[in-house]
Amino acid sequence: MPTKIIKPKKIEVIDGYTIKYHANGKTVWSKGKMKDGNPDGYWEWYRPDGTRKRSGTFDNGVTVGQWTTYDSHGKIYKVTEKK
Repeated sequence: MPTKIIKPKKIEVIDGYTIKYHANGKTVWSKGKMKDGNPDGYWEWYRPDGTRKRSGTFDNGVTVGQWTTYDSHGKIYKVTEKK
């Protein structure tokens, strides 16, 4: 069985935002701010076609508040409350 090689995601930091890219290296996978090595504040994730997939807030790496999942058209699919 051939071994699948997983490329590390391309990462940039622009104006304090950490931006990670899909394997193609061109489309944004996620973006948000980091604090002490952990995600902190509002973050968003995207599909390879650029539509938003998920968004929510971290408090020093811990999910808090409302987290929203979007359908393939970018419309709200569900909202989950994190405590």
